Amino acid sequence: MTEKIKVLLVEGIHSQADQRLSQAGLEIKRLAQSPASKDLISELQKGVSVLGSRSRTQITKEILDASNLLVVGAFCIGVNQIDLKAATQRGVAVFNAPYSNTRSVAELVMGLIISLSRKVCYLSRSLHHGEWRKSAKGAFEIRGKTLGIVGYGHIGSQVSVLAEALGMKVVYYDIVSKLPIGNAKSCASLSDLLKQCDFVTLHVPDTPETQNLISEKELKAMKKGNFLINTSRGSVVDINHLKSALDSRHLAGAALDVFPKEPSLPQAPFQSSLQNLPEVIMTPHIGGSTEEAQKNIGKEVSESLVSYLQLGTTESSVNFPQLSLPPVPEKARRIANVHKNQPGVLGKINSMVSQTGTNIQAQYLSTNEDIGYLVMDVERGNVEDLCTAMNQMPFSILTRRIFPLA
Repeated sequence: MTEKIKVLLVEGIHSQADQRLSQAGLEIKRLAQSPASKDLISELQKGVSVLGSRSRTQITKEILDASNLLVVGAFCIGVNQIDLKAATQRGVAVFNAPYSNTRSVAELVMGLIISLSRKVCYLSRSLHHGEWRKSAKGAFEIRGKTLGIVGYGHIGSQVSVLAEALGMKVVYYDIVSKLPIGNAKSCASLSDLLKQCDFVTLHVPDTPETQNLISEKELKAMKKGNFLINTSRGSVVDINHLKSALDSRHLAGAALDVFPKEPSLPQAPFQSSLQNLPEVIMTPHIGGSTEEAQKNIGKEVSESLVSYLQLGTTESSVNFPQLSLPPVPEKARRIANVHKNQPGVLGKINSMVSQTGTNIQAQYLSTNEDIGYLVMDVERGNVEDLCTAMNQMPFSILTRRIFPLA
């Protein structure tokens, strides 16, 4: 392969990504901000095969259809900003970094719990306005208090460990059965958790089932004087009912790092009905915004992109069947084929390959409910013609030759 593969990185991705991608011989272009859809399409149509973005950039079907992308790297945890169905239908693999900022989010949660319990932000604001409000009233230690964790995944379980280390009692609820860490105890239902906690922290994904997971009914089920923390997704909490619970003093306070509507650009105007409530802490979606987390994300996602491009490995892809592949044998050439998952595909491909006189040295196949992913190492034959023939088969979505990068 003579031309370098072109990569477009947007939204200020950590320079760690550049190091790995440059080391692999890829040509990188950066955009500091999240571009508008038409501008992104214009950039992608300049021969870009790899797109790296964070959570602000909406990668829609329109954008995917207008490009010739091979792979998308989401340099963040969530992928709800990407049309995964459209990506899969076009044979575009998507990778993210689901665990790299776990510690950063967990530490922020603990900081918010302590800040709420000691009214840190309220008292700091008072001092900035020249008011000395030294008082123990309404300030509490978190030791001995009960923390309820909704969603006991990688972040929720890490919060559990830190909370116990500070002397808190921990209970949790998850729709999937999870083994407890330390002395944490599982709750049979969300309502069971809500009624016994002093603090509730949310760590669930953005799904139809979690839309307004915490609304009027759930807020009323909480103990009076409870605190709510949300660092998961803005759609999980009904903001209007949360404000009502705060105005009535049923809840003592809340801390939110995510919101139903968030500005698409830094320093853009932000509005919320929770503004100017002294018992509310708001931060601008910074749960994973630490130098350590962004460096780890840059390293993890760029490594996944390189492994996919030069080996065909799809391990940790969010929309492709999982294959972890060895290096390409010295005298072999590697072909990857994405196809519709329907009966008889492998037999038809092998029959076609055998008719060309090509010798298959190794073959790897994995499927999910939508697609099949086939990787072949071949020894002889015209590989370019073979790729063209495979691409023309009615069930094929995308066939590509895998070249060594650098």
